[in-house]
Amino acid sequence: MTSAKHNPSPVLVHGLSKSFGQGESRVNALTNVSLEVIRGEHVAVIGPSGSGKSTLLHLIAGLTTPDTGSVTIGGNDLADMNDRRLTLFRRQHIGMVFQAYNLIPTLTVEDNLKLPLLLDRKGESGNDQVDAMLKSLGLEGRRKHRPDQLSGGEQQRVAVGRAMITNPTVILADEPTGNLDTANSRKLCELMHGLCTENGCTMVTVTHDPAVAIWASKVMILKDGYVAETLNTSEFTWPSELGARFLEVIGRQEEAGTCA
Repeated sequence: MTSAKHNPSPVLVHGLSKSFGQGESRVNALTNVSLEVIRGEHVAVIGPSGSGKSTLLHLIAGLTTPDTGSVTIGGNDLADMNDRRLTLFRRQHIGMVFQAYNLIPTLTVEDNLKLPLLLDRKGESGNDQVDAMLKSLGLEGRRKHRPDQLSGGEQQRVAVGRAMITNPTVILADEPTGNLDTANSRKLCELMHGLCTENGCTMVTVTHDPAVAIWASKVMILKDGYVAETLNTSEFTWPSELGARFLEVIGRQEEAGTCA
C-alpha cells in the first residue's frame, strides 16, 4: 500500500476513465476526470442523466475499478488494495449515504447507528457516540423505533448519522434527498451542513438538484463523462442562479428535464 503523505488530501482523483460494454455497445461513462477535495471541504457533483456522476462516486468508494487513472483516499491508493483490504478500508474510512436509506429494517434507530461501531469492534465503547449522534439528529425520542416506524426524512437522518458516526475520512452521498420532498430536503441539507461544519467533515455529494448542490463549497458539472466546469458556490446567492448556470454549461436541450 502506498504510504500516506503528511496531511494528504482526503480525496484525490487523477485521470479517471471508465467504460461499460464492448464493441458497438461500449459506453464511455467517464473520460479523464480529476478532482481534489481538501480536508473539511464539501464538493457537489451535478450533471444530467448519463453524465457519469454516480459512476464517479462508485469509483471513489472503491465499489468499481477504473479503466485508467487513480483514486487516493487519505494518501492511500485504492488500486494497491486487495478485495479484503479494500472492504476493511472502506468500512473505516468511507461513510456512505444512499438515496434509498439502506437501513437494516429489523434494527432500531439506535442499533442502525451502532452498526458501524460494532463492525469495528467499538460497540460498547461507542454508546456515548450513539447518544451524541441521536441528539444531533434530533431523534432521541426515536431511538427504539425501527425504520418502518419513521418518516422518510427521519430515515435519511439516521442514514446520515450512521455514515458520520465513525468520523470517516470522507462521506460520499448519492442523491441523499432524492426520496424527500422540498421541505425535508432542505432540513436534511441543513443537518448535513451543520454536522460537517461542526465536525470538520469532508464530503462529496452527487445530486441533480441545484438546491442541494448550493450547500457545497464547490460544484463540479459533468457532461457526457467529462468535467464541463467547476464553480465556487460563493458566486451564487440562490439555487435558481446556480441552476441557470448549470443549464448554460450543459446546453439547453429538450431532454434537459430528464436529469437524474
